[in-house]
Amino acid sequence: MLIVQKYGGTSVANVDRIKAVAERVARSVKEGHKVAVVVSAMSGETDKLIGLANQVSSNPNEREMDLLLSSGERVTSALTAMAIEDLGHKAMAFTGRQMGIVTDGVHTKAKIEKITGDKAKKALDEGYVVVVAGFQGITGSDDEVTTLGRGGSDLSAVAIASALNADVCEIYTDVDGVYTTDPNIVPEAKKLQKISYEEMLELASLGAKVLQTRSVEFAMKYDVPVVVRSSFNDNPGTLVTKEDRDMEQVVVSGVAYDKNQAKLTIMGVPDKPGIASGIFKQIADANIVVDMIVQNVSGDGKSTDMSFTVPKTDSKKALKLTEEIVSSLGAKASHMRDDIAKISVVGVGMRTHSGVAAQMFETLASHNINILMISTSEIKVSCVIDAKYTELAVRVLHEAFGLSGS
Repeated sequence: MLIVQKYGGTSVANVDRIKAVAERVARSVKEGHKVAVVVSAMSGETDKLIGLANQVSSNPNEREMDLLLSSGERVTSALTAMAIEDLGHKAMAFTGRQMGIVTDGVHTKAKIEKITGDKAKKALDEGYVVVVAGFQGITGSDDEVTTLGRGGSDLSAVAIASALNADVCEIYTDVDGVYTTDPNIVPEAKKLQKISYEEMLELASLGAKVLQTRSVEFAMKYDVPVVVRSSFNDNPGTLVTKEDRDMEQVVVSGVAYDKNQAKLTIMGVPDKPGIASGIFKQIADANIVVDMIVQNVSGDGKSTDMSFTVPKTDSKKALKLTEEIVSSLGAKASHMRDDIAKISVVGVGMRTHSGVAAQMFETLASHNINILMISTSEIKVSCVIDAKYTELAVRVLHEAFGLSGS
């Protein structure tokens, strides 16, 4: 059996944790498995490097940032390989380049285009444990180092599992699975034995920090079974897999929240064809992801207001763009709020059960929580609310949909 194991920053936070990871890998090898390991930078290392960059430059160049930030995972991969060898097993560390991870040229947010993995396959066949530095790749055209964005090691692991035709991709983190909501807010939250790719994708995109969104997309596209487990214990994890009939019996599988949101509004936008596409093309060209969009009905047929949400980390850039858009379109004004949060309920059972949105709105209203924006899909309902009500909203929705463990 070929297993890909990914270990996040808290799992490799220090030398003792790296040694514990090596022991876990060694157990898998003794059980007769081939193992490829993908590691993140040691906990806090990426933020430390970002801090150093900001000390020497007010606006660090993205190319140099990629070169700098990729070093964190390289350090961890080498140390992990050394620790595995110290336990008597052959191990070999690989950078993203050596793994053959080829990406596009968008620095700090690169997308994987292909993985050759020839050297890694050869090493695995020769009995080595392959340890890969996650979060990074290389451009195919000019060999520039790139990084895959926050949480990119998850994506590295799933993509490598696909390229190597691994039997399973195990994501080791500081939690032992996917829960119905954040146990720090709702202690009664229960761990799910399995969850569909679609539900996990929605939860990840809506703020659940267990898996990175793009890694779930990749797993779903290439049918890579993913198990979320803790590196701190041996508890069974949560299997992320194809949807089955049993999953549809549960109307709501989880409640997610995201405080990393900002709401931008452009007022007095000319109400004519092509305006919306022009606005959002400019924002997309700046590599800013827009989530929820609401356009008010035009009362006079001449102008309307348009609101949308973006990640808080991109909010200043987005606000500057909207101010330029206001000027070019002759709109009235623009403004931004970053004291908001997005609350969502998710479940594939929504496809066959009605009334979920109504129950969500009624529950929030009964606790005097005002809804600022609403977005729905086949398997989720999301509301934007004031950030100060986030924890209360999570708790009351979790209770309303009967998600607490027995």
